[in-house]
Amino acid sequence: MTFFLSILRLARPSLQVRCYCATPNPSSSTPRLFVGGLSWSVDERSLKDAFSTFGQVTEVRILYDKDTGRSRGFGFVYFSNSDEAQSAKDAMDGKALLGRPLRISYAIDKVRGGPVVVPRLSSEGEATS
Repeated sequence: MTFFLSILRLARPSLQVRCYCATPNPSSSTPRLFVGGLSWSVDERSLKDAFSTFGQVTEVRILYDKDTGRSRGFGFVYFSNSDEAQSAKDAMDGKALLGRPLRISYAIDKVRGGPVVVPRLSSEGEATS
């Protein structure tokens, strides 16, 4: 990140960038996988069945659209320990479930109100903070 900011400042010396970092949440000790690319026909039961071969799945959540009630195409799978989550991630990433390839990564805690590193441009095209 520091290297990127140095290059960016060389290219545009007037650019001001603010960096904000979120500290990891120590209370989130439950290994959680983000599962993207879900078919609309996948439900919590079928997702749990697909991942339970790798260890004890403690919880499954699929997010649904509040207007249509249809799956938004992603969800979260919680495991009892990190070794089981790692083996599930390694084995299932890119594999098809009901005809769609899954994209699996470790879920990160949602940071509310945490700014993102974004340089802002004024109306003259100069970067401002």
